[in-house]
Amino acid sequence: MELITQYLPAFLLVFCRIISFMVVAPIFSTKTVPAILKIGLSFFISYIVFMQVGFNDRVVADGNFIYSIVKEVLAGLIIGYVCYLFFAVVQASGGLMDMQMGLSMANIVDPITGVSAPLMGNFKNMLLILVFLSLNGHHYLITALMSSYDWLPLDNRLLGLIAGGSLTEFLARTFADTFLLALQISAPLVVAMFLLDLSLALLTRAAPQFQVFVIGIPIKIMLGLAIIILILPGFGTLFQMIFDRMFAALEQLFVIFKS
Repeated sequence: MELITQYLPAFLLVFCRIISFMVVAPIFSTKTVPAILKIGLSFFISYIVFMQVGFNDRVVADGNFIYSIVKEVLAGLIIGYVCYLFFAVVQASGGLMDMQMGLSMANIVDPITGVSAPLMGNFKNMLLILVFLSLNGHHYLITALMSSYDWLPLDNRLLGLIAGGSLTEFLARTFADTFLLALQISAPLVVAMFLLDLSLALLTRAAPQFQVFVIGIPIKIMLGLAIIILILPGFGTLFQMIFDRMFAALEQLFVIFKS
């Protein structure tokens, strides 16, 4: 009983960081993963981490314990959010593609998140998840989460980093970088659609009796699908670049944690 009282607070802090990561992290936060599985996996990972770091950190369940819980929950959410940003890149780029192709109204319900998602974004997101799982990327995510305790131990000053601005600046810069990456991914199709719109506008001026609006949308859809088929072989390299940037961002985040 004395051992439980002594080490339970430290285990709860570890569990708070792990479970909060599972709430927002890609793959693990999807609705297709049962909640009981998330809790069980979080408990199992927390036990492994606790056996490594929990005995070294003495945590007392006093008035500062709630403060420590808030810090651990924020740490897990921040790590998971950084990972999620890079998975949202393909959804954002797919939304831009759908808007240019005239498929913005053809959104479907994403079975993974349970929300309305763009058609092309959902297609590329499924490919991204399949490639990520085939590369055992979920194992690397768990490893990175467990390694976070080497950079941000239980007795951390996370709120001080947030107040200092270094962590907030990193998150804002990462968000901007992922948004720019989404624009770069969708750029070939967006430029092609712009040139097509320009051609149709010139055709309208040259032949006003020509029903551009009748044939314009089918042409845009067919051209967009043709471009996607042409760039489809490069998706593997694209996804590899996204994964590399994601883990590089996690490394930068951990360096900020250590500072």
